[in-house]
Amino acid sequence: MADQSDEEFFRQRGFGLRIGYGARPALIIIDMINAFTDPDMALGAPLDDQIEVLTPLLDTAHERGIPVFFSTVSYDYDDLRDAGIWAMKMKGTETLMAGTSSVEVDQRLEVRPGDTLLKKKYASCFFGTDLVPQLTSRKVDTLIITGCTTSGCVRATAVDAVQSGFRPMVVRQAVGDRSAAAHDQSLFDLDAKYADVVDAVDALGYLKSIGDNRGD
Repeated sequence: MADQSDEEFFRQRGFGLRIGYGARPALIIIDMINAFTDPDMALGAPLDDQIEVLTPLLDTAHERGIPVFFSTVSYDYDDLRDAGIWAMKMKGTETLMAGTSSVEVDQRLEVRPGDTLLKKKYASCFFGTDLVPQLTSRKVDTLIITGCTTSGCVRATAVDAVQSGFRPMVVRQAVGDRSAAAHDQSLFDLDAKYADVVDAVDALGYLKSIGDNRGD
């Protein structure tokens, strides 16, 4: 976790300015699949608290017609050739096989027919998917980012979001990691340079007040 001297140094240098929410949000729930939410699995972590925080955000998005995107990581080949070089870094990649329950969204999170499930091979939800055209066709300008892991796929997605012209809002209590140190440092760095790290209460209030995205 960044210490006070780091925070003061970055503040003095003008880091951590606020991007602010836009007018048309989408909610993205990154990789909250069984392989990651089951702490007994190779890639898993205890994410019960994050799911509890996520639920009202998801319910509100559904109620107000705000686009919802879930993501999963799944591989089609036994030799993991569709994971590329990345498969060489983590043995747990072999647990992410398409067609298994490991790559399904945790059943505690309601996936509705109108939601989008992004199937990805790598960290960012933008890489190798149609997320950008889906967002732009709906005139989305703000991405409410939740899920796991903070230091991996959440971070990669937030960086790609700002690089793609979207306002990334990372919900502090709705993202999680296997490592508390990696989680804290990633939130500090994201908030300093790439995204606004926001509290869940703030994000929920925004979603409730922003309006209905079903119309133009």
